[in-house]
Amino acid sequence: MTTGDTVERVKVGAYTVPTEQPESDGTLQWDATTIIVVEASCGPTTGLGSPYAAPAAAAVVTDTLHDVVVGSDPMATTATWAAMVHAIRNQGRPGVVSSAISALDIALWDLKARLLGLSVADAIGRAHDAIPVYGSGGFTSLSDEELAEQLGGWAAQGLRAVKIKVGRDPAADADRVDVAREAIGDDVELFVDANGGYTRKQALALSEEFAMRDVRWFEEPVSSDDLDGLRLLRDRAPAGMDVTAGEYGYDLPYFRNMLRARAVDCLQADVTRCGGITAFSKVGALADAECLDVSSHCAPQVSAHACAGLWHLRHLEYFADHIRLESMLFDGVLEPVDGALRPDPDRPGLGIDFKRADAEPFRHRRS
Repeated sequence: MTTGDTVERVKVGAYTVPTEQPESDGTLQWDATTIIVVEASCGPTTGLGSPYAAPAAAAVVTDTLHDVVVGSDPMATTATWAAMVHAIRNQGRPGVVSSAISALDIALWDLKARLLGLSVADAIGRAHDAIPVYGSGGFTSLSDEELAEQLGGWAAQGLRAVKIKVGRDPAADADRVDVAREAIGDDVELFVDANGGYTRKQALALSEEFAMRDVRWFEEPVSSDDLDGLRLLRDRAPAGMDVTAGEYGYDLPYFRNMLRARAVDCLQADVTRCGGITAFSKVGALADAECLDVSSHCAPQVSAHACAGLWHLRHLEYFADHIRLESMLFDGVLEPVDGALRPDPDRPGLGIDFKRADAEPFRHRRS
């Protein structure tokens, strides 16, 4: 790279890949997963950003953020992030707009690291070489046999924790947890995620049921907007059970407010929603100040690098849908070894390459 080089091109596409079968959690059902792929180029070098978001995020990249990024200094990731945040003032930050910023910020970090000949983890500055992961799926749409097969497979791979979805049928959830516990044995930690599907009283009662089955992690027992409810659950949950939330945070005030409310034992954040790697590191600093761990939500190929730079890191969510999709659309994906992902210092950037021809059948033509 020479002085005066700038970001010359930005391309974006939205790709929707059907799931193998309909899926559901405590509050939502879906049959496809959409990923936004942004490419930011400087000369022959291209960086990739790949958030999971609605196709509308691609339109924000094209209509609003493209001209902010083209012509910018690829080394000045923080300055460009700030310029993008300024540019969307009248559009509103949460939701697809923040996902669009995340996409470009990730692409710019990938580009910067590739230009420097470093992995993104090393460009950020590593605090960790290995990022512990937990297997995440256990959809409420799975039969007991399918649930046991999925979770047992992760345990056999050496993952030290797994998570299932609960909340769609509260009366059946203790039995589903029994199925999960039998499938993984006593040596693998078991987490549950209600996606805000319970009332406060339901969540309080079920926390006792889950504790008897050695559940250690109770994610979004009530809506993540109900900070008082999360605080109630955190205060009254059985010893050894963490109450967690944060995956729907799109800006720093969201995380600040959750921490001020003392609502969680471990703060979750999604690098593809919160504003990219630049903002993810700031979320980590907020958690550092409160002496709380951060757990990364999904998108394992990007999250592994982002997590490497966090001080108080707990683990990364190794989400079934994203594992499948990233293996389909990218070469060079990381896979767990001894229950952890390890960003390769010898592979520049995120270490992945876009399989454009394989992705093309799933592309939204508007993008």
